[in-house]
Amino acid sequence: MTHRRRALTVLAAITAFVTLTAAPAVADAGPPPNSMASLGDSITRGFNACGWYVDCTSRSFSTGDYSSVNSHYLRIRTVNPNINGRNYNDGKTGAKSADMYGQAGSAVSQGVGYVTMLIGANDACTGSESTMTPVATYRANIDSALNRLKTGLPNARVFLISVPDIHRLWSVGKDSSSARTAWSLFGICQSMLANPTSTAQADVDRRARVRQRVIDYNTQLAQACAAYGANCTFDNNAVFSYPFTLSQLSTWDYFHPNTTGQQVLASTSYAAGFGW
Repeated sequence: MTHRRRALTVLAAITAFVTLTAAPAVADAGPPPNSMASLGDSITRGFNACGWYVDCTSRSFSTGDYSSVNSHYLRIRTVNPNINGRNYNDGKTGAKSADMYGQAGSAVSQGVGYVTMLIGANDACTGSESTMTPVATYRANIDSALNRLKTGLPNARVFLISVPDIHRLWSVGKDSSSARTAWSLFGICQSMLANPTSTAQADVDRRARVRQRVIDYNTQLAQACAAYGANCTFDNNAVFSYPFTLSQLSTWDYFHPNTTGQQVLASTSYAAGFGW
């Protein structure tokens, strides 16, 4: 082998190594989908975004058709009109990770090409810290749902969205008397929001543990998505890390996103997704 050929061979080997080790693993976006479904809880249902304790699916960040929210569905529709009218909201207010298997079955029956999943707030937001869903159980529930999607919709793109930081919810609302009243009156997320003005170490530690549970859920989402393969992507904690404000929450309960909150959720999550 000549010096020139040897040099070219070494250069090719180095180039291949750098490509394999430096290039980030990204999900295969493929073409924009012709149909989509959203799995999740009250956030996905747009709960309290348009009225008093009602679902507002038109304002869902994922599958809604309310123009100012500019959901995933509407963004995809601008590049693929074939998706028009094929947007299914399979979420359910109050859902937990255990409900994802059933919702995944709905998406399979609809034969969709794109699925969003945002779940976990109700697994952490319970009546007390002791009743939060264990991390291992959460992961098993997510895997069960993903297996159903992979089997029934092998070509669909699946987007897992991180659970929002409910500790920030406490942080932005604790100084609002209206928020505190709503949290107490309706028993909202007491695992995190009980005694919201307390600075006692026991309450500080409890809030930290609940926040860590959400972080652990998000770690499981990332790992489950990686195990799923090229058709799944995780938002890399974009939603968890977003510094939402009190003005983006419903004034009915100071917990669910209002219309502005849904719009922010749509833009933040979509930018971290498949990029159609």
